[in-house]
Amino acid sequence: MKQILQSLKTGVTEVAEVPCPSVQRGQVLIRSAQTLVSAGTERMLVEFGKASLIDKARQQPDKVKMVLDKMKTDGLVPTLEAVFNKLDQPLPLGYCNVGTVLASGAGVGGFAIGERIVSNGKHAEVVSVPVNLCAKVPDCVPDDEAAFTVLGAIALQGIRLVQPSLGEAVVVTGLGLIGLITVQLLRAQGCRVLGLDFDREKLVLARSFGAEVVDLSAGEDPVAAAHEFSRMRGVDAVIITASSKSSEPVHQAALMCRKRARVVLVGVTGLELSRADFYEKELTFQVSCSYGPGRYDPDYEERGFDYPVGFVRWTEQRNFEAVLDMMADGRLHMRPLISHRFALEQAADAYALVGGAGPSLGILLQYPDSNKKPDAILLQRTIALTTPPRIDDPVTLAMIGSGNYATAVLIPAFKSTNARLKTVASSAGVSGVHAGRKFGFMQTTTDTDAVFSDPEVDAIVVSTRHDSHASFVLEALDKGKHIFVEKPLCLTSGELESIEAKIADLGRLGRAVPLLMVGFNRRFSPQVQKISRLLDSVRGPKSFVMTVNAGAIPSGHWTQNPTVGGGRIIGEACHFVDLLRFLARAPIAACQVASMEDATRDSVSICLKFADGSLGVVNYLANGSKAFPKERLEVFAAGRVLSLDNFRRLKGYGWPGFGKLNLWHQDKGQKACVAAFVTAVQRGDDAPIPLDELLEVSRVVINAAEAAR
Repeated sequence: MKQILQSLKTGVTEVAEVPCPSVQRGQVLIRSAQTLVSAGTERMLVEFGKASLIDKARQQPDKVKMVLDKMKTDGLVPTLEAVFNKLDQPLPLGYCNVGTVLASGAGVGGFAIGERIVSNGKHAEVVSVPVNLCAKVPDCVPDDEAAFTVLGAIALQGIRLVQPSLGEAVVVTGLGLIGLITVQLLRAQGCRVLGLDFDREKLVLARSFGAEVVDLSAGEDPVAAAHEFSRMRGVDAVIITASSKSSEPVHQAALMCRKRARVVLVGVTGLELSRADFYEKELTFQVSCSYGPGRYDPDYEERGFDYPVGFVRWTEQRNFEAVLDMMADGRLHMRPLISHRFALEQAADAYALVGGAGPSLGILLQYPDSNKKPDAILLQRTIALTTPPRIDDPVTLAMIGSGNYATAVLIPAFKSTNARLKTVASSAGVSGVHAGRKFGFMQTTTDTDAVFSDPEVDAIVVSTRHDSHASFVLEALDKGKHIFVEKPLCLTSGELESIEAKIADLGRLGRAVPLLMVGFNRRFSPQVQKISRLLDSVRGPKSFVMTVNAGAIPSGHWTQNPTVGGGRIIGEACHFVDLLRFLARAPIAACQVASMEDATRDSVSICLKFADGSLGVVNYLANGSKAFPKERLEVFAAGRVLSLDNFRRLKGYGWPGFGKLNLWHQDKGQKACVAAFVTAVQRGDDAPIPLDELLEVSRVVINAAEAAR
């Protein structure tokens, strides 16, 4: 299928061939009929992509600060690699889609195959969208008007925050698509409306919808016009739907208002507010968040948990339905807002119009119907990319997951081993296409079952969200595929027991147990390997102090969800438990956990007692400064000390013949970890990390997380 992608690095827009997305639990698979280009949002993305690196930095000063902090702790080269990897990833455009249902994932009800629905799906021939971001289209509403539903919901949410009453005087600043829809919705609410804009054609449209207008291009004074419009009382509310870097629209809004009026920002403006503007009149100022309650809530949007209607009457989905109802009733007219129509193949022309100076308003993209592109072709989930030359006796790899860490670290590491990269799999398809093109995979797919059943694939690499790891490990073991799974191995004791039982079953059946590797890369770093060699001369117990300045992560992030990410102890602190287990060279005999009394329990101390009498402490802390190095290891043994600072500087105190080992750039051992796995697969050697240690560390970490909770 075809999908529109944009490069954040260059701003170039392309219509790319992408495999059909998989339909996940709680999602609806939709064949697109038409999509609407959001001129405001998508124009900003295109302009950002075309900007120079310096201009990009100026537009995102908060990101620049993060980059500078990372540069101080991790060094120049890793920081630049991370920045360019992020900019290199293509961005799927669009969020206003209408089409027909092709299939529904598990747990989805209320949508039948063939029904027309709207969603916030991308500009693509097929999209997979969470059920709470979809709504049925009434029979009397044509596709070209239904495509405006999401923008209509944005306008409606701004109005809900204003809470207008019958007869109130409301100003709408900015008469783009959302502004013109806002005018219509306010008129339907029984309000008197004054519209402001520089574009005379948009002013004519606003007047046709029942608004009075002010032509800013003619030098008319908007504040004076608003006072006259309000019969010299001041308007009751202002809704700002303009896009401007200036703070003038907010200042003007305050001057227009009566005492205790409301100002709501739906668009994008500067926010250098004057206290005097708002203080004397006791004005209310609020920023509207997109389509309504539920936006950016992963429980609502991704996992399909709806809010009770008795407590949250208007959610994103219910706002979609309200807009569609008003279209069906003839109170909301979208057809006058359509300025251009393009076939999907002409997307470049559409975006040239968006980014240009020519007049445009509602730009629709139209997709081939089933007669022109049969479902069998449209729904292909595997597409060929390239055919690299075969290598003598290669290890053939498949990659499941192609997110930021995979493309920045894992895939380059595997490519450097000269392994044959056959398939890269992703759920939506876009990131898989990008990774496949960039690193030379033969094909990309959204069908993970095909990866496991491919007889050419020797080993599978998993870099997906944590809740999928255990099931992929079990399937790989069952299919006889070697597997490298990015940490953690699994999330629960039950999953761990299933993995152990599967390994035991293979042994009882006389089947070879494939190599199982977890990406515990710290033990492979050159400085940790040096520490290990230095400890060879130590006979007595040792003491380890691992300090991790992990930083705070929002509670809504997927890693914090116990069922998806497992929390940060299982998801990341496992690295450091494994590191101390490697250096101690003795089983973990006991583990105690103390956690700070905060909402997330992200700051913990994990105390380990090893069978040889050694002690280890992992202080995993989320309440520190990002300017401080992230990871520090201290080893105390036989009257000597080793200090490793952020995998860049290793210093010894009291060690005969050793003083320091410093690196030009940070090396956490990812490449060496990957190389060890590939070499073991190719030679038929034992796993680089003994299986009993992997299982032991996983068990300890799962119990530690439970203790912290």
